[in-house]
Amino acid sequence: MKPEILIHRYYADNAPLEHILLVHSEAVRDRALEVARRHPELELDTAFLSEAAMLHDIGILRCDAPGIECHGTEPYICHGLLGGEILRAEGLSRHARVAERHTGTGLTAEAIRRQHLPLPELDLVPETLEEQVICYADKFYSKSRLDQEKTPEQVLRSLAKFGEESVETFRRWQERFG
Repeated sequence: MKPEILIHRYYADNAPLEHILLVHSEAVRDRALEVARRHPELELDTAFLSEAAMLHDIGILRCDAPGIECHGTEPYICHGLLGGEILRAEGLSRHARVAERHTGTGLTAEAIRRQHLPLPELDLVPETLEEQVICYADKFYSKSRLDQEKTPEQVLRSLAKFGEESVETFRRWQERFG
């Protein structure tokens, strides 16, 4: 399966957004594969890591975020679940789980309820090592600043607004994967 072909199928009529998605996803993929290379003891599925990292944000096309060329109707916080729907429709349920669980360091049902997020009250937390590595790698790259990579300290500062649990999760990942 070639993720770029699937992305192009959905993004062919929005070249600027397709470019943003590809550049961001390639950076996430490369970092995830670097984690796998540095940590062979984790026995990560590198073919899956590569594909899922490329597809984790496929749902952004349905969201309203004009600053990054997204002209859909849904709130951006929903892009993971929307991506999960697309990937399941394509027969990629394992990839769909990555899309659904990569927001922040994952979202618990309690956090969704407490923050009144427009999401179903589900635990959307990365569980497998591959899900965690992609979520971790994603935190270093923004779709609005494609040419910049965040430092771990910058990532921690950006996660602080989501609470101490997110910060602690990232710290654990940094210790394990960094």
